[in-house]
Amino acid sequence: QVHLAESAGGLVPAGGSLRLSCAASGRAFSTYGMGWFSQAPGKEREFVASISWSGEYRKYANSVKGRFIISRDNAENTVYLQMNSLKPEDTAVYYCAATRNRDGSMWWVEYDYWGQGAQVTVSS
Repeated sequence: QVHLAESAGGLVPAGGSLRLSCAASGRAFSTYGMGWFSQAPGKEREFVASISWSGEYRKYANSVKGRFIISRDNAENTVYLQMNSLKPEDTAVYYCAATRNRDGSMWWVEYDYWGQGAQVTVSS
C-alpha cells in the first residue's frame, strides 16, 4: 500500500513557475514508477509526465515537453514536478500516481495509487 500526498498548488501568472511535490508513505516507494496527470474542468484526465523507479527514464506529454521536469528523490520518498513557462491552458488539478510498472507509464489505468490532487491556476 502506498499513500500519496501532493503539496498545495497555487495561482501563478502566465510565464511563471511552480513546483509540485508528492510525498509517499508506505513500503518500497523506490520500486514504483511514478507519474503526474492533469484534469481540467469538463475534460478527461491527461498524462503529463512519468519517471522510472531509478529516475533513469522520463516521459513527457508533447504539450509540456521542454517546460516541465519530473524528478524523484527515493531517499525522501518524494516525486516532483517543476513547471516552468506556465500557460493558462495548464490550469487543471494535478495528480501524482504510483504504478507497479517500474518504468512508469503514460496510461492512467496502469496506476495503482493516486494522490488527492492539487489545483494549479495560471492567470493570463
